[in-house]
Amino acid sequence: MGKRDDKYLLGGQIELDNAFITTLIPDGETDSPLKRGVGSQKQSKVVVMTESTAVENPKQGMKAWRVNHLKMVVIDDLQAESVAKVVKKQVDSQAEITSDDSTSYKKLKLVVKSHRAQAIKTEDLPKILPWVHIAIGNVKRLLLDMHHQLTGEYLQYYLNEFCYKFNRRYFGEHLFDRLLLVAATYQTDFKSKIYNRSLCG
Repeated sequence: MGKRDDKYLLGGQIELDNAFITTLIPDGETDSPLKRGVGSQKQSKVVVMTESTAVENPKQGMKAWRVNHLKMVVIDDLQAESVAKVVKKQVDSQAEITSDDSTSYKKLKLVVKSHRAQAIKTEDLPKILPWVHIAIGNVKRLLLDMHHQLTGEYLQYYLNEFCYKFNRRYFGEHLFDRLLLVAATYQTDFKSKIYNRSLCG
């Protein structure tokens, strides 16, 4: 699923923010003192990007922006260089990005057409970055409801599944058939932690 979505770049108007998803502490860090905040071993960092298209004359109660496609990428750190590298790989260079004014995003203007960074109050998030935060909330709820003891090494696979299904939400009954086509086209890079292998059997 992830390899299929990697073939396509996000374009147009992009909402961008980061998410922190709770995962198990890596085996090599279980004896280390637990950090708090952004650097916590229990928090995996994810860059979330959504395409948004303005809606002309939205109906009352409807959002002024319509979501198209989204991407979620696990990242080791939130340094400006790391975030810019992810965006350069996943977003078209002619895209226009809107984000908050975090220092993690200060180099985005080097890889896209324009970057609008602004200080955003919590109550204004639904107006300025509506879809990226809906996506973050939905994926957190999915992981909380369906998966337990989630490890960081497998998190990207779960995010790939979420994004793949979301980006093809209008496929209906054809979604599974398209997934079979993808499975037959790409060679997996998934390796079992127990058996250290990528093939079944």
